[in-house]
Amino acid sequence: MKLSTKALLSAAAIALLAGSASAADLACLITKNNTNPFFVKMKEGAEAAAKAAGLDFQAFAGEKDGDSATQINAIENCVAAGAKGILITASNDSVGPALKDARAAGVLVIALDTALGDADAQDMTFATDNFQAGLLIGQWAKATMGDGAATAKIAMLDINKDNVSVDVQRDTGFLKGFGVEVPDLTVMSSETDPRVIGHESTDASPEGGLRGMETLLAKDPDINVVYTINEPTAEGAYQALKNAGKENQAIIVSVDGGCPGIASVKAGTIGATSQQYPLLMASKGIEAIAAFAKDGTKPAATDGLTFFNTGVNLVTDKPVDGVESIDSTKGTELCWG
Repeated sequence: MKLSTKALLSAAAIALLAGSASAADLACLITKNNTNPFFVKMKEGAEAAAKAAGLDFQAFAGEKDGDSATQINAIENCVAAGAKGILITASNDSVGPALKDARAAGVLVIALDTALGDADAQDMTFATDNFQAGLLIGQWAKATMGDGAATAKIAMLDINKDNVSVDVQRDTGFLKGFGVEVPDLTVMSSETDPRVIGHESTDASPEGGLRGMETLLAKDPDINVVYTINEPTAEGAYQALKNAGKENQAIIVSVDGGCPGIASVKAGTIGATSQQYPLLMASKGIEAIAAFAKDGTKPAATDGLTFFNTGVNLVTDKPVDGVESIDSTKGTELCWG
């Protein structure tokens, strides 16, 4: 779903839902952490939408990606406080039982960006099509490599080994886009293609990207394609390549589309990234909670999908035939963080 600048700006505008909810109605946002610009922008969007809708608002976050214990505690606190709805970017599927308990208590649960493995753990997911985001950067990387794609040496820098849906979908989407056979799209590392040098966990952070890239370079110093789960990870991967004197050896691709990431595309550090829209995810999620608080209406999925699609655009200054994209100038207009 390609979104124009005008459409994105109008969609992100918060409708004034006067009288739709009581001031006592509470909406909660629970993110994986509160430092990643992606989650910072989610909080901004949710907080503004809650104010416009007349909802009370509370925000919680884990210490880092994978910190499910803090998220479970936040879910329980929101239920105890009588929240009408919870928006959550789940660290992993271990939060599922707590979310099912929340739903049983009458709370609307909306997953943002990351769907839970258990369909009963959420009422709806508001997200980028993460498989499509991965597919786009895979197709771009393959076309950019040309004949060299057949003998590419690929580094895969994931979040962790938990098979979180967003991690799996971006990872497998990239591989499919690059032309790597993926026997099982529900887990990472099912491929046997020798072009994939390895998968490393990064906690979706610059430090993790640096560490993971160093590990894979030690395994094969000739890596020339680097997939990264997000742009902070790409930042660390680039530093590792630079430290090894190999910054011009590999193309780096990523997903997020935050303003620092788009600046890296403009600078040439990242070859291409798939841009998503976290403010839109959160603001639309709050609007759904307000509607639910008013009359019990629950959100519906986008036609043909199992989730509400908030859109994705490939951003690159080196476009290739057959892969639709926008340039870094347009990406800067639409970026966040």
